[in-house]
Amino acid sequence: MLILAIDTALDACAAAVLDTDASKIVAQESQPMKRGHAEALMPLIARVMKASTIGFAALDRIAVTTGPGSFTGLRVGLSAARGIALAAGKPVVGLTTLAAYAAPIVADNGEHPIISAIDARHDHVYFQVVSGDGSSLIRPLVAPIAEALAAAKFGAPHLVGNAANILADRWPADAPPPLRIDPQAAPDIGWVAWLGAAVSPDMAPARPFYLRAPDAKPPKDPLANPSQFVAP
Repeated sequence: MLILAIDTALDACAAAVLDTDASKIVAQESQPMKRGHAEALMPLIARVMKASTIGFAALDRIAVTTGPGSFTGLRVGLSAARGIALAAGKPVVGLTTLAAYAAPIVADNGEHPIISAIDARHDHVYFQVVSGDGSSLIRPLVAPIAEALAAAKFGAPHLVGNAANILADRWPADAPPPLRIDPQAAPDIGWVAWLGAAVSPDMAPARPFYLRAPDAKPPKDPLANPSQFVAP
C-alpha cells in the first residue's frame, strides 16, 4: 500500500510517502512552522511526491491529521488531503494528533502508560492516556492541567507532545516521576503515515477533531443586530 501522509495541525508543515510493502518511508519533508501552512503545504507535497517518484494516481490512500491543534492549520491539511483524494479517486483517512504522538511509543510495546498532551492555552491541555499496548485509559479530552495530572494514578508515564514539559514541570511530587519526556512540537509524519495504513476509512473520517469550540464564533443570528455591521 502507498500512503501520502499530511500534517499541518500543530507547529509543522509535513508530508511523507509510505510504501508498506517495502516497510519504509520513501520520501518525507517536515518544516517547523507556526503560521503560513497554507502557502507552504502544496509546494512541500509536490517536492515529496517528486522525491518519491510515485504519481498521485498510484497512491492507495491519503492520511491527514485532524486535530486537536490549530483551527486554521488543521483545516489547511484537511482541505489539501480531500482535494488530492478527490482528484486521484482515492480514499482519505483522518488521524488525531494525540494518537500520532503516542504511536511510536506504543510500537515499542512498553509497560508504562503514555500521556499525549497538547497545549490548549488558558491553563488547559488536550490529552489522552493509553496503556503501553495502546488500549485506552482516558479518552481524548480538554481539561485543566490539574485534572490531566490526575493521570499520575496510572504509574510512571511516558509524556509526549508539545505540552509534555508543561505536565512534567507540575508533576505531583508524591507520584512516580515520568519515565521519559518528549516535548515534540508536532507528531512524526512517518507515524502519521503508518497509522493511516492501519485504520479503516469507514472508522477514521477526515474531518476536524474538535474537543472544544474555536475561540472565534459567528453570531447566532447575523441579522439580529444590523448596527454591528459597518459598510466598507
